[in-house]
Amino acid sequence: MRTFVCIDDTDNLETRGTGALAALMIEQIEREGWGKCSYITRHKLYFHPDIPYTSHNSAMCFEIEHSGVIFDDLRAFSIDFLERESAKGSDPGLCIAESDRLADPLLLINYGKRAKKEILTKELAYQTAEKAGVHLSEHGGTGGGVIGALAGVGLRLTGNDGRIKGKFKFPIPGNILTVKEILDNSSIDRVQSIEGHLIPKDTKIILGDKVKAVFLDHRQVLLVYQKLDEQTGM
Repeated sequence: MRTFVCIDDTDNLETRGTGALAALMIEQIEREGWGKCSYITRHKLYFHPDIPYTSHNSAMCFEIEHSGVIFDDLRAFSIDFLERESAKGSDPGLCIAESDRLADPLLLINYGKRAKKEILTKELAYQTAEKAGVHLSEHGGTGGGVIGALAGVGLRLTGNDGRIKGKFKFPIPGNILTVKEILDNSSIDRVQSIEGHLIPKDTKIILGDKVKAVFLDHRQVLLVYQKLDEQTGM
């Protein structure tokens, strides 16, 4: 069984970001033996002067693979964690969604897509959560983080939104690796062009200083572009 956890609006400009808190949650969840957690996806939401955010308006989501019943313990832990660790002046929101108990996944997905282009309300978030059959709660400040927390789960369910939190480093010297070397030495699932074409495994890739993957087709995908020849332009 899969359970999704998403948090939003837990920080201020002087404190650890929401992604760092999500990573700490993962450490403690796995320490408790509740399941195996996935990587964290960062879902960017709508930028607008009427929407408060710190440096980026984005929610952080991860999945837990488990076989036992963990919901009550997970909810109690998550609430206590956010109320203890969230920054002063933040508006933390929490969403927990069990895949087997989702009443309407499409409702969540559509809500998530709307949150990327519209100003939504807490009232709509709670109404949507109730209809979809997921836990949604606020833990400080205005509680406005519930809007993004719910949206993050919906966007994670699409399998095609957001970046993977963190940078990839490879145990191989140099910044030119083949696709095969990238795949064999990281958790990246696929290397493809920005146009969507799969890159052959013997192709050499010039890596930048910050190697980041995106979330596409429910996988960690490294997007690359073809380096043009300076003389021919091809």
